[in-house]
Amino acid sequence: MAGRRKQTKFIFVTGGVVSSLGKGLTAASLGTLLEARGLTVTLIKLDPYINVDPGTMNPFQHGEVFVTDDGAETDLDLGHYERFTSVRMSKNNNFTTGRIYDAVIQKERRGEYLGATIQVIPHITDAIKQGIRDGVGDVDLAIIEVGGTVGDIESLPFLEAIRQLRVDVGPGNALNMHLTLVPYIRAAGELKTKPTQHSVKQLQSLGISPDIIVCRCEHLLEHDLKRKISLFCNVPPDSVITARDVPTIYQLPERLHAEGLDHKVCDLLNIWSPEPNLEPWQELVATVMGELDEVRIAIVGKYVDLADSYKSLHEALVHGGVVNKVKVVLDYVDSESFESDPDRVATRLADVHGILVPGGFGQRGVEGKVLAIRHARENSIPFFGICLGMQVAVMEYARNVADLEGANSTEFDTECANPVIDLMESQRDIEEKGGTMRLGTYPCVVEKGTFAYAAYGRPKIDERHRHRWEFNNDYREKLEKAGLVLSGLSPDSHLVEIVEIPDHPWFLGCQFHPEFKSKPLEAHPLFVQFIQAAAKHMQLGDSATNEPDAVPAAPSRPN
Repeated sequence: MAGRRKQTKFIFVTGGVVSSLGKGLTAASLGTLLEARGLTVTLIKLDPYINVDPGTMNPFQHGEVFVTDDGAETDLDLGHYERFTSVRMSKNNNFTTGRIYDAVIQKERRGEYLGATIQVIPHITDAIKQGIRDGVGDVDLAIIEVGGTVGDIESLPFLEAIRQLRVDVGPGNALNMHLTLVPYIRAAGELKTKPTQHSVKQLQSLGISPDIIVCRCEHLLEHDLKRKISLFCNVPPDSVITARDVPTIYQLPERLHAEGLDHKVCDLLNIWSPEPNLEPWQELVATVMGELDEVRIAIVGKYVDLADSYKSLHEALVHGGVVNKVKVVLDYVDSESFESDPDRVATRLADVHGILVPGGFGQRGVEGKVLAIRHARENSIPFFGICLGMQVAVMEYARNVADLEGANSTEFDTECANPVIDLMESQRDIEEKGGTMRLGTYPCVVEKGTFAYAAYGRPKIDERHRHRWEFNNDYREKLEKAGLVLSGLSPDSHLVEIVEIPDHPWFLGCQFHPEFKSKPLEAHPLFVQFIQAAAKHMQLGDSATNEPDAVPAAPSRPN
């Protein structure tokens, strides 16, 4: 019948033993393999925390907040999903316990349950199942990842919901994939399967039996160990998949394919599809793993102890390195360390080839970022400022070039003499913090003859935003007269989205987050250009070292 939706098949992904095993990357890699077989997929993350979304959560606890085109603040795993597949994530690809309970309570307040007693089963589980159905759309396969680990009390409604959903869709239309840890006990020289056995037993006690067990481990699982897991966990030996640690996450799809994961999934779900074409990923891995010149990028921020806070940023820089055939080495620098000892800036950043100041919130470490940006500007080191990084670059330029004494952001000093960065007009009457920033994709018009235009190659772009403060238009004229170029504006010219310094090898700040749209096989153009500039800076440094009399060419503005 015309217009009839296809029967979507489901893959439910759970985890056990410990968190941070890599369920998101495993799910994303499986999505890669299935797409490479010509199948259409989508991925959904179910998060058990009570927050409605991660937008108000500390990056130290949660890692980065990934923003979708439609303005949803979501889990960082959705970034993996987008980078590894062709799927564009939306608010329908991430559900939290808080969001589900909020929806159910609102329905109860409106009387939509007709006086029924609201319970976890069936009302909460029904809401979870409906959310999954709404988010799936018309695809061949839906990969549903349940956050946390089996045994977490807050995960129980989600686990019960996927148990029910498998029954709802009928035999042959769903499977359960469980990711566990097989630790290596160095003193004994052995891999131990007991944690996996206990994890599977816990899952089975909830009415869910895994069809595939993916074992995260440091060493290869020999056949005898696979047979042991098979025997105790009630799965065939070829359903026990080794997920051994890999040098680069982009090698994971190829490794899982070699273990037969995609073959097993298609077999269990009665899907015929051709062998996957993994050549682009193999070429990518060959480049990442190759012997390449190293370009060192300093990421000057305040979340340097937890790289997951900048996960998409980290990967986007790697993507830029792949295009330029260089290895990007990331040097996380604590901006607070510069505030107590400004003289440390020059020595700490002496051997870097590019400086990047990422997004963030709050005053902590801001003055250290100002010092790092000044060092980049005065020493012709390629600089990239993102969101807060752009704002702080404007502050630095206003203070030290435009002679605007006390230039600051009203986020940090509401009474500053020159508020070159100010709260957006649309944000002034907002009291609730969750989901109220300028979020999602907005258009931008790029001026020709700038670094930005050289990168994008077109006058109109769309990028994702997450911020409350913006460039203060009252200071446009003064800063432009001082030499700052406003190279990207909103279509109505009201908002400044990109700033540049033209008489510099490469100095650009953008109000949006380009890292959210970068993919390993489709690197974002701004990161490509930034790494290209950093590579040139590295080569100039090598030339100066090898030829003391060499004089680098004067930097010029791109055509």
